[in-house]
Amino acid sequence: MSDMEDDFMCDDEEDYDLMDLLQEFYETTLEALKDAKNDRLWFKTNTKLGKLYLEREEYGKLQKILRQLHQSCQTDDGEDDLKKGTQLLEIYALEIQMYTAQKNNKKLKALYEQSLHIKSAIPHPLIMGVIRECGGKMHLREGEFEKAHTDFFEAFKNYDESGSPRRTTCLKYLVLANMLMKSGINPFDSQEAKPYKNDPEILAMTNLVSAYQNNDITEFEKILKTNHSNIMDDPFIREHIEELLRNIRTQVLIKLIKPYTRIHIPFISKELNIDVADVESLLVQCILDNTIHGRIDQVNQLLELDHQKRGGARYTALDKWTNQLNSLNQAVVSKLA
Repeated sequence: MSDMEDDFMCDDEEDYDLMDLLQEFYETTLEALKDAKNDRLWFKTNTKLGKLYLEREEYGKLQKILRQLHQSCQTDDGEDDLKKGTQLLEIYALEIQMYTAQKNNKKLKALYEQSLHIKSAIPHPLIMGVIRECGGKMHLREGEFEKAHTDFFEAFKNYDESGSPRRTTCLKYLVLANMLMKSGINPFDSQEAKPYKNDPEILAMTNLVSAYQNNDITEFEKILKTNHSNIMDDPFIREHIEELLRNIRTQVLIKLIKPYTRIHIPFISKELNIDVADVESLLVQCILDNTIHGRIDQVNQLLELDHQKRGGARYTALDKWTNQLNSLNQAVVSKLA
């Protein structure tokens, strides 16, 4: 089957009538191939049918196909036949996408690591793009933002090389990981990403980075509102926007309360443009993780800050460091004596 047919599928799979037609076509082709002994065409047709089942979220049918594909790439001992590395990577890419959709991180992680260790393959960059994108999603969900950033960048480069439209989506994910890393480096400074900086699809994310790095919560929320469909229509980005909002609100909050020993919660609510209940929830989280030292007076709706405790923690650390230096000095002196 030609690359044009691949593109045809990617563009039109959302049309369920067409998907029914394609499914019937692939299933009929597979039936006709039973006695033809054309392994290459059998593998390719099964892979395409698997992609169709993935799109339709028919995971039971997909797993059946994956089992057949795996068996075709195994030795007589039931081990992966590494001479079929390129085909194995295609199977892994399909299975990895299924586990990503199901959010089954345990199985996804094992398969992802396995796929990166296949050295005998000369994979199509599109296949590596899929594997790296799914790896990035897995790492981001586990809070491993730097690993996610690396994976999304590799996925973007592979998609770019293969000319896949997924490159712009992956660039958005790269920007997302960059913000969650709390990195001051602009992701569009890289040679590969720079040409896409002013791409209409990417522009909203570019502006979001600027607002995020400047802790400009008003601008950040305005960009989200203006470009709602561009940003929030992607379920994966939507999944992590709340965390970004919490991060930026925390930074603004820390700056806001710095000069005070007591501050009214309704005042914070007005400055952050969120409900009092949301402010209290944010304050509780910040107090629990020691970002803020203080207590909430719910009766008077006050945040009472303990700057001395924050300073005390610094002096405790300095004392500990001084004691360690003294111990080290005594150990050196006793060795020289």
